[in-house]
Amino acid sequence: MLDLAFTEEQDMLRDAVGGLCDSKAPVEAVRALENDAKGYDSEFWDQLAQLGLAGALVPEEFGGSGMTLLDSTVVYEEFGRTLAPSPHLVSSVISAGVLARGGTDEQKQTYLPGIAAGSMILTPAWLEPDNSSGPTGVQMQAVADPDNPDSVQLSGVKRHVFYASSADAFLVLARTADGVDIFVVAPDAAGLTMTQQQSVAYDTQYRLDFDNVSVPLTARVGDPGTGWSLWHRTMMDTNILVGAMCVGGARRVHEITCEYAKERVQFDKPLAAFQSLNHYLADGITEIDGVTTLVHQAAWARDESRSIEKLAPMAKMMATEIYRKVSGVAIQIHGGMGFTVECDAQLFFRRAKSLELNWFDTSHLEELIAAQVLDI
Repeated sequence: MLDLAFTEEQDMLRDAVGGLCDSKAPVEAVRALENDAKGYDSEFWDQLAQLGLAGALVPEEFGGSGMTLLDSTVVYEEFGRTLAPSPHLVSSVISAGVLARGGTDEQKQTYLPGIAAGSMILTPAWLEPDNSSGPTGVQMQAVADPDNPDSVQLSGVKRHVFYASSADAFLVLARTADGVDIFVVAPDAAGLTMTQQQSVAYDTQYRLDFDNVSVPLTARVGDPGTGWSLWHRTMMDTNILVGAMCVGGARRVHEITCEYAKERVQFDKPLAAFQSLNHYLADGITEIDGVTTLVHQAAWARDESRSIEKLAPMAKMMATEIYRKVSGVAIQIHGGMGFTVECDAQLFFRRAKSLELNWFDTSHLEELIAAQVLDI
């Protein structure tokens, strides 16, 4: 039976994470870290690790907390509410998820305990210039190394690689004769260069250029040709948690806008008294509450070992759309001030747009949902 009521332990988790984010990642710290080469605060990251959150989804046998996905939605709603920057998604969720599903025993022992302790950061390099976020978008070729039969060479470009300057290793998606594979690549590998990118969210993303980077076949994660399957299954969890982050952000920017609408006076009455504006705010909270239920249902289904092939893409697609919409309304209600960098509303809007574009984009999410609905 579907039960989306949070337990006392989950409420305590929310309070703990929210309190840490408020104290160590206030909005002033978020602003200070925009376009920063590192992009996150080490003390904040260390305290997340001390709470066991760096290993939230890492199996307990490798030092992780073994949390449920519904537990993790609580954490991610707080991350979204405060805009707290950290490599948690790329390392503790995506990289840990890929390795836990497909890594060899040696790879798991090498990386998962470090990820769980917060002492190691791994980040994926998968998107390519002008290519889609579906499997056909992976066009980087892994070709035989002429100097070493037990290695392959990678050449090409990966973009939107988060927190690359702090990474202990990259998970690189490349195309082989067997299909798509994932390789663990060291950041100091010969022929690999990093260049920081500017983004709409002012967060920390890098471009990686590969020039005949030699990678041993033992660095492949999973069996030959199974890379996209590993990536897809991990991204289903990621979609849900990105949805939770959007829920937290949308709810907070809606609260900020309501507070402003009640305080700001125009024509001798508060903005909230104008019917057109309060209708926008009413629509906003209705949509936020609706997509919150969708995100929680998707997480619950995942924890119950039910299919999330439709729910997870729906959660990410709808949550990012509503987050962008609600934060856009927030800027409009704030008037001219809403477009200035001094206004907090634009912080949420830019991150909403970034989350909508990153990971599986809307086009690919629609294809996934249609495949489930149409049974194709």
